[in-house]
Amino acid sequence: MRDILITLAIFASLPLILKRPAIGGLMWVLVSVMNPHSQGWGYATRMPFAFIIAVVTMFSLLLSREPKHLPLTPVSLTLIVFVLWMNVTTPLALQPAASYVQWNKVMKIMLMTFVVLMVIRSRRDIQRLIWVLVISLGFYGVKGGIFTLRSGGTERVWGPADSFIGDNNAFALALIVTIPLMYYLYQHSANKWLRRGLGAMMALSALSALGSYSRGALLAIAVMTLFMWWRSGRKLALGSLLVCCAPLFFLFMPQRWAERMDTIGNYQADDSAMGRINAWRMAYNLAQDRLFGGGFEVSVPSVFARYAPNPNDVHAAHSIYFQALGEHGFIGLALYLALGIATWRSASWIVQRAGQRADLAWAGGLATMIQASIVGFAVGGAFLSLLYFDLPYYLMAAIVATRALVEQQLRDEAAAPQAIGAARATARTRAAAGP
Repeated sequence: MRDILITLAIFASLPLILKRPAIGGLMWVLVSVMNPHSQGWGYATRMPFAFIIAVVTMFSLLLSREPKHLPLTPVSLTLIVFVLWMNVTTPLALQPAASYVQWNKVMKIMLMTFVVLMVIRSRRDIQRLIWVLVISLGFYGVKGGIFTLRSGGTERVWGPADSFIGDNNAFALALIVTIPLMYYLYQHSANKWLRRGLGAMMALSALSALGSYSRGALLAIAVMTLFMWWRSGRKLALGSLLVCCAPLFFLFMPQRWAERMDTIGNYQADDSAMGRINAWRMAYNLAQDRLFGGGFEVSVPSVFARYAPNPNDVHAAHSIYFQALGEHGFIGLALYLALGIATWRSASWIVQRAGQRADLAWAGGLATMIQASIVGFAVGGAFLSLLYFDLPYYLMAAIVATRALVEQQLRDEAAAPQAIGAARATARTRAAAGP
C-alpha cells in the first residue's frame, strides 16, 4: 500500500511540473532530501523517481516561457567555479574508476541545484521551498522524537536507509540545520494550530537529534542555539525558555547517553575520534603533495598507506573541510569556504536591508534563520563527510532568490520618485505649450 501511495503522489505531480518548472524543482528537492521511496516496502524502493522528475523538469524548463537564465551572483558564480574545479580534479584522481562513479552522482546533484537556482524566483516559490525542506526532514524528526520518547532514549535514532542522512550523525545534523527553518515558519504562520504543530515538530526534532547519540550534533545544536539567541530580538524571553527546557531534554536521556557525550572532552581515549584525526592528517598530507588533491573517493587503504600517519586506520574524511581538502586540494577547500562566505554575506546583506522594514520582514527573518542553519552545518559538518549533501545548496538557492527579490524591490522604489518627477515635468511642459 505504501508503494502505491508514494508512486501515485509522485506521478500525480508530473502534469504540474510540465505546467511550471518550479514545481519540478520543488519535487526534486522533496525526493532528494526526504527519499520518500525509502519508506516503501516493495517496488517503490527501486523506482528511479529522482530521474523521472529530473527529466520532466528539464523538459518543462525547455518549453516554459518563464525566464531561464541562471542568476549570476557571488554565490552562484563561486558554485560554478567549484563545480568546474571538481571536473579538473576528477581526471587526475588517484582512484579513477571509483572517482568517476562518485563524480557522476555529484554532477547530477549540482546540475539540479543549478536548475533550482533558475526556477525558484518568486516569494511564493521560496516559501514553498522552505516548507518542502521542513516537511521532508520534519517527518523523520517527529518520527525519531516519538521513537526516543517511547524507548526512553535507550536506542539510537537513524535516518532513512541508503541516503545522505542514513547515518545517525548525518541524520542529526540534517535535523539541526532544519530546526531554524521550522522556527522561521513558526514566526510567520498566522494559524495557531499550525504554529503549535511547528512548535511540537521543533521539540521532537531536537529530541530526535539527541537520540541519535551524535556528539557532533550536540556541539552543533549548542552553537546554533547560541547564535539564534544572539540574533533574537527577544533575548530575555528566548533565553528563559532555553534555560527551562534544555535541562529537561538532557535529564530525559539515559546515563549511557551522558557517558558518550562526556567523551567529547577525552577524545584521545576514543578510537573513533583518533581515527578521524588520522584521516584529517592524511587529507592534509595528500593536499600538500598534490595540487589537485586525490579526486573523489580517496579513503582507501592504498592512499592511507602513502599519506596517513597510521596507514592501517582507514577512515572516511569525517569532515566537510578535510573532505574538500583531500579530494580537491587547497584550491578546492578555498572555493568551498568562499562559497559559504559568499552565502553568509548575501544573507547579511538581506538582513541589513530588510531588517527594519515590515514589508520585507519575511526576507530578513528567513536570511537570519538560514544563517543559523549555516552555523549549525559549519560546526556539525566539521565531523562528517557531507560535502555533497544537497540541503545546504538548496539554502544557498533560497538566499540567492531572496536577495534578488529584495534588490528588485529596492530598485523599483528608487526609480519611482524619478518616474513621478519625469511625469510631472512632462505635464508642466505640455501645459506651458498650451492647446
